[in-house]
Amino acid sequence: MAVPELGPFLNDLWARGWVQAAIVLALSWYAGKLLVRILGRRVARRFQRPSVTRTALRLIRTSALGVGVLVALGLLGLPIQNIALSVTVFSAVLGIILAPIVGSIVNGVFVLADQPYEIGDMIELNDRGQRGFVEDITLRYTKIFTLDNTFLIIPNSAIRERDVTNFSAEDERTRLSTVVSVTYEGDLEHARDILEDAARAVDGVIAGGPDIRIGSARYPATPTCLIQEYGDHGVHLLLRYWATEPYRLQSIQSAVNEMMWERLETADDVTIAYPHMHHVFDDTSGTAAVRVGDEQR
Repeated sequence: MAVPELGPFLNDLWARGWVQAAIVLALSWYAGKLLVRILGRRVARRFQRPSVTRTALRLIRTSALGVGVLVALGLLGLPIQNIALSVTVFSAVLGIILAPIVGSIVNGVFVLADQPYEIGDMIELNDRGQRGFVEDITLRYTKIFTLDNTFLIIPNSAIRERDVTNFSAEDERTRLSTVVSVTYEGDLEHARDILEDAARAVDGVIAGGPDIRIGSARYPATPTCLIQEYGDHGVHLLLRYWATEPYRLQSIQSAVNEMMWERLETADDVTIAYPHMHHVFDDTSGTAAVRVGDEQR
């Protein structure tokens, strides 16, 4: 079987512009990577936000490849005017068909501009109760790495309609609170001291220091126990304290609760209250038949 010579075939491809077009596409792809490498630090210093920096570098890489595609199509014999017209018509049709994607891109621009969260921030989707770290923000979606070791990819059009709590916006310190009820017969001041000392003893809780300022308000950095209300079965004490690591909120709160339980259990003059009821009989209560063993009184 005769093997055809490759020379005429390659010459034909060269004459038709296919080889030049392939070379241009390869060079444009490499040029995009080179521009990202050269301009990466400058763009990062200019915007100082990882999400905007990544988006800008993606646009630079895509633009370089787009220019290469236009030049390659020109080498194949398609005039630039026809290319522009075709792209315009195609974009109009595509915009109608893919309107949801276009909406996500528009919302992505607003997400980048409004700065509700940034890459690396810990956020919580209030409607789903899921917490996680923002892994990436693109023009189409936000990628969240949850604390359960799973990924959430949410379109920007959907996430802008949700209530999102950002635990890392400016200050990662987060205030937690726990309500504990103690009996009226116990030492109330000692109970408050026990709860405050229990919170200070847990790793990850701010034990003291200057007051924490939030807006125009100032809050004590040290754990503080307040009397919330006088309930039916005991006095409700509200313990407030600040945690330093937002991704450990549940474990820190659990450790504080455990420490409070241990110290209240060993206290002689403080007792945890629980719902109970006493029946009191007097002269106005009438009489009641009581059976003790086999005898009735």
